[in-house]
Amino acid sequence: MSADGEPRNERRITVIGAGLAGAVLATLLANRGWQVDVYEKRGDPRVAGYAGGRSINLALAERGRHALRLAGGDDAVMAQAVMMRGRMVHFADGRTDLQRYGRDDSEVIWSVHRGELNVILLDIAERAGARLHFDRALESVDFAARRASFRNPASDEVETVDFCSLVGADGAGSSLRAAMARETDLGERTEYLGHSYKELEIPPAQDGDFRIEPNALHIWPRGRYMCIALPNDEHTFTVTLFLPNEGEPSFASVRTGADARALFERDFGDALPLIPRLEHDFEHNPTGLLATLYLERWHLRDRAVLLGDAAHAMVPFHGQGMNCAFEDCVALADHLDRESDREAAFARFQAERLPNARAIQQMALENYLEMRDRVDDDDYLLQRALERQLADRHPDRFVPRYTMVSFRRVPYAVALERGNAQRELLVELTRGHASLDTLDWNRVDAVVRERLEPLAADL
Repeated sequence: MSADGEPRNERRITVIGAGLAGAVLATLLANRGWQVDVYEKRGDPRVAGYAGGRSINLALAERGRHALRLAGGDDAVMAQAVMMRGRMVHFADGRTDLQRYGRDDSEVIWSVHRGELNVILLDIAERAGARLHFDRALESVDFAARRASFRNPASDEVETVDFCSLVGADGAGSSLRAAMARETDLGERTEYLGHSYKELEIPPAQDGDFRIEPNALHIWPRGRYMCIALPNDEHTFTVTLFLPNEGEPSFASVRTGADARALFERDFGDALPLIPRLEHDFEHNPTGLLATLYLERWHLRDRAVLLGDAAHAMVPFHGQGMNCAFEDCVALADHLDRESDREAAFARFQAERLPNARAIQQMALENYLEMRDRVDDDDYLLQRALERQLADRHPDRFVPRYTMVSFRRVPYAVALERGNAQRELLVELTRGHASLDTLDWNRVDAVVRERLEPLAADL
């Protein structure tokens, strides 16, 4: 560091947050020879155990796995992941239907436990040479002098460190973002969904096995609200109940365990026997908020940059929050490695990732409507059947949006735009039809060739 506080082109970086994204970024940069220090306000989960507070299940898809492969963590993570082939829809009349995500078992997503994943990633980061500092909550930042102060929550001691640049990987409630906002207008805007969630649990069966089909994401769609269940490697399921904040039913009307039981008896009858501690879980687990965070600016000159939830928190309905954050890590590491001007690297990172973050934020909101209100509709099911047919007939032109998002690394913005065009086609081609048998396939094929250019093979 020079006398005027400017970095002398040092390959040194300080990461705020030792969660999933912070650990992955630390590993990617340490593997490239960077000196990386990571500061985390919580204790080391490998010593004190995982501190909850956020959903314990995450959906891992190709974008996330790509980052894990680059970081050297894919094998260890996949050893404790559970395959999810598709959505197992539980209809109100008790019927079930598996709606596959992809063509076959080569196109699936994976349920991973947040705590186990965090432990694996911290071990990998430390082995790569990153220095991890726990029980260090960011308290203040002097951006001009490039000094950050951290407070130990247990001892109340404050430690001040010099930095070249800070990276905020400290989540939706980012302390670094708050410090940056005191220096400049980030254009911050939070839109609350008006719905919240409560986590419940399906325990293993008496023989220790799963109580329901393990290789699926289970959905109980009920219009304005729904339940989902994701499998865990210990043969449990994490159940998430999503309700509006107001109205009937809502978290305003369903307040007690008894209220929750009555709701399940009425609307989720086949799920109720699977959740023996329903009343206890409902009354003791916190109610989580759902919101989307938008920023116009992710960096402060060459001093600091944000990524993941700290820059673009989203609702969880596309299962892409972690995958998007991991993709951020890969992009930021690449820009830092290619560009010696730190501010230029941050600006190019933002230019690449901000439009893609906006796109997946929009798709996540759209997916909530689809999951809770459309997966059991006849028109949706017919359009989905045509989508699969067109993907087989025109694999270079018609790539389902879910495939682009989850099984390939097509930029989110491209997936959104192309997905919208394809959805218009599906609506148009199925209008007036109750079955695919009545379609004029010559016309269908001609329309696809006319409207959709081939998708580049490298996307």
